[in-house]
Amino acid sequence: MRIIFKTDYMQDIRPWKDRYQLVLYLILLTVVAAAPWWLDEFYLGELTNVLIWAIAGLGLMVLTGHTGQVSLGHAAFLAFGCYANVALIEAGVPFLLAFPLAGILTGIAGVTVAIPALRLHGIYLAIFTMALSILMDDIIVLSEPITGGVAGKYVGGVEIFGHLVDRWGTPDQFFWLVLTVAVLVTLGYINLLRAPLGRSFIAVRDSEVSAQAMGIDIARTKMISFALSCAVTGWAGALMGLFAGAFNNETFSVLISIQLLMMIVIGGLGSIHGAFLGAIVIGFLPQFLSISKEYAGALFGGNTVAIPGLEFGIFGMILIAFILFEPMGIYGRWLKIRTWFELFPFYRKDMFKRQKSYLKTERLR
Repeated sequence: MRIIFKTDYMQDIRPWKDRYQLVLYLILLTVVAAAPWWLDEFYLGELTNVLIWAIAGLGLMVLTGHTGQVSLGHAAFLAFGCYANVALIEAGVPFLLAFPLAGILTGIAGVTVAIPALRLHGIYLAIFTMALSILMDDIIVLSEPITGGVAGKYVGGVEIFGHLVDRWGTPDQFFWLVLTVAVLVTLGYINLLRAPLGRSFIAVRDSEVSAQAMGIDIARTKMISFALSCAVTGWAGALMGLFAGAFNNETFSVLISIQLLMMIVIGGLGSIHGAFLGAIVIGFLPQFLSISKEYAGALFGGNTVAIPGLEFGIFGMILIAFILFEPMGIYGRWLKIRTWFELFPFYRKDMFKRQKSYLKTERLR
């Protein structure tokens, strides 16, 4: 059992609790970075996919998990980032410049959307953002000269410092590119939460009335949150396009938006760990279902039967189970297990009662 006594404000806002936690994260990062040496090409691709989902989850976590604004339209910003990145590369802009520009342009688009959405809350904001996701489908088709329309776009690798980084040709280098972006976004997110801006996000999420009483500009805070969320989502969309290699108007459907929201709810709303844990579930569950169906077919002596909608049905059941029994997600469950071991025999269930009541009132308003 480790007990950390905080004696000043700087200890409270530092990114790591102590040196022990920092060493643990560095070991984890080293193991993940060495994945090309201990994983075959298939599972390396799956791990790359999980990291891209985690980046997208971090983008939505800024808006929903830490500012309390529900969005069902982030697939539109994934698409915007993806097409902006490809359009800039086709215009001759180097990838190392086109990639950050794609995120910035997506952030500007997010601000444009945020202006009319500032007065909306809860289900009304969710419907508004879902309409954006549906509208993006038509925008991509109508913008055929730029987006390729229904036929879509095909992208190969990107050139970085004279080296061709390709999802299929050089999967290890593409994995390190995605891992680098994931680490940079995570470090930026951690520092954002330590800064006054990140704390104002949390204050707006917990209670707009209290935040306004403390002098926080609610509209400005929500707009910045929208911009940052969309920028990070745009970078995830750019990587998603490079990972897929080919995409069109149907790639970034409204189902992707729902998957993103489910991902952060399952992982744990309001925590950076939750984005990564949710990405693991979303990324590996299809493979787990596919392998399970093969084993079931072999066990019962029949052929593997494809059931339409099975994946989304299981996603839905998992989501309902978490909302009913563990609103804090996988990370919340891990916190409870760890607290039980640390405080045994003094652990009480009521220790987490306040967070549950908060989820049922303020956030779902």
